[in-house]
Amino acid sequence: FTSTRMIVTEAPPLMALALRFALSGAVGVAIALAMGQTWRTLTRAQWRAVIVLGLCQNALYLGLNWTAMQWIEAGLASIIAATMPLMVAALGWSLMGERLRPLGVAGMVLGVIGVAIIMGARLQGGSDLTGILMCFVAALALAVATLTVRGASGGGNVMMIVGLQMLVGALTLGVLAPLVEDWSVTWSPRLVVAFLYTVIVPGLLATWVWFLLVGRIGAVRAATFHFLTPFFGVAVAALFLGEDLGLGDVIGVGIIMAGILAVQLSKAPPVRRPPPS
Repeated sequence: FTSTRMIVTEAPPLMALALRFALSGAVGVAIALAMGQTWRTLTRAQWRAVIVLGLCQNALYLGLNWTAMQWIEAGLASIIAATMPLMVAALGWSLMGERLRPLGVAGMVLGVIGVAIIMGARLQGGSDLTGILMCFVAALALAVATLTVRGASGGGNVMMIVGLQMLVGALTLGVLAPLVEDWSVTWSPRLVVAFLYTVIVPGLLATWVWFLLVGRIGAVRAATFHFLTPFFGVAVAALFLGEDLGLGDVIGVGIIMAGILAVQLSKAPPVRRPPPS
């Protein structure tokens, strides 16, 4: 989020993001081919994941976040993004019939309370409502992508899937960006470093690790690791961008993290104790 904020204040967000996806996707596909992977053997579920991730995670989630961070702080965007695990749990329970224990329900309620505290303080402080709403829609898009990717890594070819879904995002935003943006860039060393970082770390490494994590431990459990997002998001933004952090933010982040942790614990399988001898 901090590197994104550095980019969108000096370059058009959708064009920059499309270029990032094109570079990350090309490198990802090249690495996959070098690893002996191929798109020819992708299953139907994997192709569905490529399309859905490319549209929901890349074009919608990141496209909306990058656009919104022209007007709102990186720390606030990271806090909103942290609500995604709560959305995953709610969608899994309401639409997919997943069982949610009382602890999980309590966690979702805590998450809503935490968000309400932060949003109340931020709106009173003059934060842009349009940017906030865009971030919430982005988090919902990522929740849908997270649930859809289930089982897609079972057939292997993970790096190929990562690269292809990046190219889907690049194509989508590459068509849209010229229609809504003007190409105006303020070049600086900070912009170049931030852009290269987004291409390599969140663009390739983080997406690949995330994909493997969802396939190994499930979408809801993987999503709960996002409870770390608001803490690191606001801390890094404060460190590198000098963003302010109010008391309401601290309280709200703590409540949201507790809510996400409750959802995580509610999804943990019960411990089976051996019968007494």
